[in-house]
Amino acid sequence: MDRNEAIERAKEHFGRLIEEQFDRIEMMKAGKEWVDYRTLKPIIIGICWGDGIGRIISKHAQRVLEYMLREEIASGVVEFRVIKGLTIENRARVGKAIPDDVLEEIKNCHVILKGPTTTPRAGDEWPNIESANVAMRRELDLFANVRPVKIPAEGIDWCFFRENTEGAYVLGSRGIDVTEDLSIDFKVLTEQGAERIIRMAFEHAKNNGLKRVTAVTKSNVVKTTDGRFSRMAKKIAEEYKGFGIEQDEWYIDIMTAKLLDPARRGDFEVLVLPNLYGDILTDEAAQLQGGVGTAGSANIGKRWAMFEAIHGSAPRMVAEGRDIYADPSSMIRASAMLLRHTGFPERAVQLDMAIDICGQSEHKIVITGRDTGATGEELTTALLKWVDDPDLEKEWKKFAEA
Repeated sequence: MDRNEAIERAKEHFGRLIEEQFDRIEMMKAGKEWVDYRTLKPIIIGICWGDGIGRIISKHAQRVLEYMLREEIASGVVEFRVIKGLTIENRARVGKAIPDDVLEEIKNCHVILKGPTTTPRAGDEWPNIESANVAMRRELDLFANVRPVKIPAEGIDWCFFRENTEGAYVLGSRGIDVTEDLSIDFKVLTEQGAERIIRMAFEHAKNNGLKRVTAVTKSNVVKTTDGRFSRMAKKIAEEYKGFGIEQDEWYIDIMTAKLLDPARRGDFEVLVLPNLYGDILTDEAAQLQGGVGTAGSANIGKRWAMFEAIHGSAPRMVAEGRDIYADPSSMIRASAMLLRHTGFPERAVQLDMAIDICGQSEHKIVITGRDTGATGEELTTALLKWVDDPDLEKEWKKFAEA
């Protein structure tokens, strides 16, 4: 293929992507009303176990949720549905990130608890299908990825708002090898996409009495897309000045350092970021909390929501027979977020306290990922005992205020 042919083929490819993005912008402009979970009966919770260790830790999280909501399940206020088809084997068989029948099952639920799923990489045994996470966020328009990280003993209480449907990931499988020498990927950012994630971050700050929202970009170098995100953050900040909320901006490279800086990191409260930066920074933050196995996340849209761990399916652990030692804390923290989102905040607080006690206090259940530590089942059993313990809040305050 000569140079002119390569350019024309690339232009056609790029043109199709632009058309798709115009359609998506129109969908965002049309808007939808937020679902009010108080009006739903039953609230339908779908469970997707996922791949690898997901098949183990998701069942531990399901056990916790079913226990926390046992009265609502008995009275018909809440219904659980297990969706078994979101596996790498099934997705590879049909050649889709989410098979059509599975997507229909997911859409018939209100919220989803989803275990880690395998995303094929070059050289894998699986075909090059899109990430199930990316596809689900797009199909359900789950534009906000919310990831809290708390380390009470160190004064750390961060909430990250990561844009979920744009940035470097939305077209991650749609790049083009223009020639044997040239490959190009695409980064997308829209006015509407930036506005809704940044506004959600400011609303969270306002509703929780927080006073600082930090935008994280690389707008000094990536001037077009990150520049748009930066301008939108400054624009929305003007609307919230009356609530005493300060807005600032940090570049992603220095922010990775400042989260490790004991003199600085306690100052941050709410952070809002484009997709790729949010993925990287929240993994770093989770490591400070105790590892990526300890952090859950929420993927929020106006109609649906999906809750998950922030880590992958760890096929090596499965291959080595260590999956029973996988830490389910991430999925259980995601379950606490699900409880809060669907209108059970008191139970979410109970569960969060129990996770903190089992993960960070003198009563810590040590998980090593090997037979040198506890199994996921043992941690789950200990955690559920703490949920019902009359001294739960007292024990939590003892280590949090130490």
